[in-house]
Amino acid sequence: MTRPAPVAVVGPTGTGKSDLALDLAERLRGEIVNIDAMQLYRGMDIGTAKLAPAERRGIPHHQLDVLDVTQTATVANYQQAAAHDVEEITERGAVPIIVGGSMMYVQSLLDEWSFPATDADVRARWEAFLAQRGVAAVHEELSRVDPEAAASILPTDGRRLVRALEVVEITGRPFAASAPRIGEPRWGTRIIGVDRESTELDERLRLRTRLMFERGLVDEVRGLIDVGLREGVTAPRAIGYAQVLAWFDGEYDLDEAQERTFIGTRRYVRRQRSWFRRDRRIRWVDGNDPDIANTVIRGLDDIRMLGER
Repeated sequence: MTRPAPVAVVGPTGTGKSDLALDLAERLRGEIVNIDAMQLYRGMDIGTAKLAPAERRGIPHHQLDVLDVTQTATVANYQQAAAHDVEEITERGAVPIIVGGSMMYVQSLLDEWSFPATDADVRARWEAFLAQRGVAAVHEELSRVDPEAAASILPTDGRRLVRALEVVEITGRPFAASAPRIGEPRWGTRIIGVDRESTELDERLRLRTRLMFERGLVDEVRGLIDVGLREGVTAPRAIGYAQVLAWFDGEYDLDEAQERTFIGTRRYVRRQRSWFRRDRRIRWVDGNDPDIANTVIRGLDDIRMLGER
């Protein structure tokens, strides 16, 4: 039996990827595989715009709520777990709909990124540098030796900044040089990018941020503190969660926490656009298209034959 090819729905935050993924899954006998790093965490729901179970239309979802906030999300671990999910879905004759915007996670899964070895001494030295000088100094150092890597990693993500510096030092090459060459996507995946005009997307992000705070992001963060959010490495640096934690610590007021969340999201969108636009395999569609799912499917004749509902 010929296995169905996956469809990946990628692009900037707030463009409508989740709704499109659900529509495609309904039409293509699909199951959804999350590729948003922060949606891996249990309890991080409001601030990550994670679909509630009742909103998932009865469609199986994978790689959601698989980590506690005290655990560290890594690209390598995700790659292994998500690849297993994709292959099990295709074995059932269903179409994996891979959806999200975490840039390195996307490339690791679709291009079988082989990760460089680690060096405990080098890693320890950069971790000590992070502890002594702070994340801004680490980001500045990475910008000096590898500007492209610095531009693709959140300036607040000390763990990934340290990892990039470790790889640069070990290999003597830019961090991106360890990435795979972009070729035929793994499993023959068709990659769809969703985007919107910048001014409109900014308005959507501002509304989305406001609604997150109105719907209980502060209480969500407070509850996650009780189960170890502050002790985590990755989770407390997520956009929105980091700003609420800073408000709890008296660094600024709640209005500023909300504004900083919006600004941080908008900056992240710019990095996502820069990253994904370099990938010429992506077929871009307009998030405003009222018939977007059918527009996508019309361009995927071989997938449509696998069993549209």
